[in-house]
Amino acid sequence: MRLFHALASPFVRKVVVLLKETGQETAVTLVPVAGNAVDPGTMPVAQNPLGKIPTLEREDGTALYDSRVICRYLDDRAGGRLYPAAPRLWETLTLEATADGIMDAAVLMRYEVITRDEDKRSAAWLEGQWAKISRTLDVLEARWMSHLSGPLDMGQVAVGCALGYLDFRLADRDWRAGHPQLADWYAAFAARDSMKATAPA
Repeated sequence: MRLFHALASPFVRKVVVLLKETGQETAVTLVPVAGNAVDPGTMPVAQNPLGKIPTLEREDGTALYDSRVICRYLDDRAGGRLYPAAPRLWETLTLEATADGIMDAAVLMRYEVITRDEDKRSAAWLEGQWAKISRTLDVLEARWMSHLSGPLDMGQVAVGCALGYLDFRLADRDWRAGHPQLADWYAAFAARDSMKATAPA
């Protein structure tokens, strides 16, 4: 299998962390690509008409895309380690979607800066995206700490990758302020071998 990727992407990082946590690293070849909505560059448009990453090309040439789809497929291939049985499954999926929402908003903030000249950037747009992230961080702190502290699942992986991306691209926003439990959880989670090996740089 081939995974079209850019390691700075938090969505790609989710997949690579899952590969490491489930012992499937040797089953997938990483294919680096680069591009964006303005210039698709080397993005895998032949495999994924949306031209987005991650995209996983399987042995038969068919492709899966969207990180949640890829993660479910790879986890199923490994015996279902990171998506627990219901009823916890619904919380895991909701937490993963919540973390993906943080990533979506943070990536949009990044693109606003790198694809627009400074005089064309929208401060209101940037602050609107950050407001989504800020609200979500508050909910993680208030509602999700018990789940985050439980057995390893894909919801935790997604949150870890989302927070890592905030550190990587939006460190000046100081997401830890007002979220001491989440900050403590992340400090421990980020020390996992799979997270250290995939830290963006």
